[in-house]
Amino acid sequence: MAGNLRLEDCVNERCPWSGDPVSADSLTLYRGEVVGFCNPGCRDKFEKAASVFDAAIEGKK
Repeated sequence: MAGNLRLEDCVNERCPWSGDPVSADSLTLYRGEVVGFCNPGCRDKFEKAASVFDAAIEGKK
């Protein structure tokens, strides 16, 4: 998932799930911004949760 995403472009310094520092191998793109997590598991958990909420929001439009 990280692909061409760079740690220096990340909007956060700490993982929103654990509070640990973000890692370069655990980045994702969300709403046009690079968001970081402490490990790929936290990143994947975020992507799954965000997709559920994004789909619910889109369904209301």
